[in-house]
Amino acid sequence: MPTVSVDKEDLWERLGQKFSSEEFDELCFEFGLELDEDTTEEVEAAIKQGLPAERPQLKIEIPANRYDLLCIEGIARALCVFLGKGTVPEYRLVYPPGGEKNIIEVTVAPETAQVRPYFASAILRNVQFTQRSYESFIDLQDKLHQNICRKRQFVAIGTHDLDTITAPFRYQAKPPRDIRFVPLNKTQAYTAEELVTIYESDRHLGKYLPIIRDFPVYPIIYDKEDRVLSFPPIINSERSKITVNTRNVFIDLTATDQTKLNVVTNIMVTMFSEYCEEPFTIEPVKIIYPDGRVVITPNLSSRQTQAHASYINSCTGLNLSAPQVKDLLERMSLRTELSPGEADTLHVTIPPTRPDILHECDIMEDAAIAYGFNNLPDTFPATSTVAQPLAVSKLCDIIRHEWAYAGWVEVLPLILCSHEENFAWLNAADDDRTAVKIANPKTLEFQVVRTSLLPGLLKTIRENRSHALPLRIFETSDVVFKDTARERQSRNVRHAAAVWCNKTAGFEIVHGLLDRAMAMLEVPHIPGGVPSAAGAQTGYYIKERNDPTFFPDRAATIYYRAQPTDSSASARQQQKVDATMAGTDTRRGARDVGVDVEIGRLGILHPSVLEKFEIGYPCSALEFSLEPFKAKMPAMWTNDDI
Repeated sequence: MPTVSVDKEDLWERLGQKFSSEEFDELCFEFGLELDEDTTEEVEAAIKQGLPAERPQLKIEIPANRYDLLCIEGIARALCVFLGKGTVPEYRLVYPPGGEKNIIEVTVAPETAQVRPYFASAILRNVQFTQRSYESFIDLQDKLHQNICRKRQFVAIGTHDLDTITAPFRYQAKPPRDIRFVPLNKTQAYTAEELVTIYESDRHLGKYLPIIRDFPVYPIIYDKEDRVLSFPPIINSERSKITVNTRNVFIDLTATDQTKLNVVTNIMVTMFSEYCEEPFTIEPVKIIYPDGRVVITPNLSSRQTQAHASYINSCTGLNLSAPQVKDLLERMSLRTELSPGEADTLHVTIPPTRPDILHECDIMEDAAIAYGFNNLPDTFPATSTVAQPLAVSKLCDIIRHEWAYAGWVEVLPLILCSHEENFAWLNAADDDRTAVKIANPKTLEFQVVRTSLLPGLLKTIRENRSHALPLRIFETSDVVFKDTARERQSRNVRHAAAVWCNKTAGFEIVHGLLDRAMAMLEVPHIPGGVPSAAGAQTGYYIKERNDPTFFPDRAATIYYRAQPTDSSASARQQQKVDATMAGTDTRRGARDVGVDVEIGRLGILHPSVLEKFEIGYPCSALEFSLEPFKAKMPAMWTNDDI
């Protein structure tokens, strides 16, 4: 959650009351905030030592969706209403002298659609800043940039001294070499191409360059005299910079997301319109788009919705009347009226500062906050349910306990891995039909959802090379395969895997581990792998295989033969669960049929695999699916068909 630092004495003055740290901490908790730190003691200690110190600050943690609380203005306004010391302000659009025909215009060029197609603007007239309110104005921009704007990727905010520029304005997009101006805090003019090079090493601005660097044109805002106001989302012009003495503020916002643009615009102007000569008034701006659309921004209209006292009571366990719910919602800055025709219905007005309220459940949450979470009654649920583990989880516990009793160590690697680790490092090919891939991975280490437990186990061996040999580790967890037949386009399969690392390969060790697991699952061994057509009993057996992951002639496939139940099931299962390791569907479970199903593999790992994972000793590995052994459960207790 974002943390906002506010001046302690300034906040007390706005609230009309002083609080101790404990009292204000309790107030924050009641309102759904959290007091993270009070710097009063540190400031007093610094003053006693003769050191320079700032005024005491309160650091408050704000819910991530409450953008209206990212500055002292919003916090004080909301707490005043909550404490009953103020009323909800009414935000109004005020046209300039001469009416709508004299509204300042911004013309949007067609080329901007290539880079940042959306634009909004507003004007705060006759503003009276103090040093603290000016710093709060700048800080709110930064907080919005880092949160809802996603580091200026979705929305970028520019603020300008309107008295230094001339309307109307033009929002255009040009090749970087054709843009030239004096940027903020510089004395020399540069082209946009040069600025990109200059700011590459800048710790603050350099991180925003990738947003536009690869586009053929860069966004730029001009005034009537062809003077640059802003180069969004990078930097403003030196000419139009605002100061504490600025009286008229022109705000421009460019965006790639229309919804976030509207939210940020409303938060910026509503929070600081209180400093206008006529508080809570905003002068609108006319935006003319290339297709002829004309949009007046900002749109400060409130939204009307309904809430029901019965719904709020059912969620909170209370028994409140509609008038009582109305009083609670008004404490949370939500204007509420009782429905004249329906005693249970309330008409709620959502102000432009509350984009976080989307549904009736959000209104219910505000009512619960106003009532006090600690005051909600403790009640038993109306229904009684008994939980139980999934069938496959019971199997996992059996394997985990037995392997741990045998002296093996359980590990818990991450379920995400790199594409190379999942395929190339295991000498396996990617058929593009098996692995679920991350569309926009943050790092190369998290590109795919693993289809095998081996990469995680081998990375664990690599990171613990300094430990005494032998290293014997195991994991029972999920792997994920693509499955277009399901609604979510993928499915989880529970696997068990183990790796033995020592000066000798130890194939017989992992073979013995497999035998122990099957013994505990009460699955008998089929000597010699007699074909199922010969009427052999149910059980498991291994058969030599050629697998590039393993050393030649030192690998085997694990087959499982379930007890047959009907003749038609065999053909159906042969199609559905031919091999869990290959990613086919196992939702029915192999206990339904009497065919031989490939469930896993074991062997001595190939030296090239060990080299890629930087392991200097021979290793043997075992991996198989637990899905065929799980007992059937009612469909409503599983997610097999989702």
